[in-house]
Amino acid sequence: MNNSLVTKVTNPMADDAKYSEQLLLRGAVNGDRAALKAIYGHYIGYLTAVCSRYIANDEDVKDILQECFIKIFSSLKNFEYRGAGSLKGWMARIVINEALSFMRSNNRLVFTELTGAETDIAYEEPDTDQIPPSVIHQLICDLPTGYRTIFNLYVIEGRTHRDIAAMLNIKESTSASQLHRAKAMLAIKIRQYQSSLEPVSI
Repeated sequence: MNNSLVTKVTNPMADDAKYSEQLLLRGAVNGDRAALKAIYGHYIGYLTAVCSRYIANDEDVKDILQECFIKIFSSLKNFEYRGAGSLKGWMARIVINEALSFMRSNNRLVFTELTGAETDIAYEEPDTDQIPPSVIHQLICDLPTGYRTIFNLYVIEGRTHRDIAAMLNIKESTSASQLHRAKAMLAIKIRQYQSSLEPVSI
C-alpha cells in the first residue's frame, strides 16, 4: 500500500518534542512511581493503537496491555536506550509479541493456503489521501485475522516474509500469499467505502 496509508496507521499521535523519555526512563529504573506513571500515560494511547491493529476485542486489548506493562516495567532495567524513539519501539515490540501470543493460545491465527488462481488476483492500489486514519484502521481490522496479522507485520511494522514466517511458524510463501490477498481485499474495501461517499444522481 502507499506511504500515506502507512503514515496514517503508524502515527496516531505526535510525540511532544520537549518530552524526554531518557529522563523518565532513568527515574523509572530507580523505582520512581511518578516516572512509571508518566511513561504509562504518555504511551498507553500509542500502544493501544498498536495492539488493536491485531486484536479486535477491546476487553482483550486491555488485558493484553495490562500484561505488557507488567513485562515492560519489570524489564526496564535491561532496556538499552538508543536514542529518541527507542523506548517507544521497544515497548511496541513487546505489545506485538504479546498480541501474537494471545492469538496463538486462543487458536485465532488461522492461515488458509491459497490456490495459484487466488494468489494471482490483480488489484490496483487505491488513493487513500482523502480517507480518515480511523477509517483505514477499521478497514484493516475488518480483514480476516490471518490476512490482517501478516498485513500489519509486513506493511506497518516493516518485517520481511522470512521474519514473519519465523514468528508465526509458517512458510515464507504462505506469508507472501496471505499478504497479496490481504492487499487485494483491503483495496476492495477502500473502494467500497469511497463509493459510499459519492453523491447519488437523481
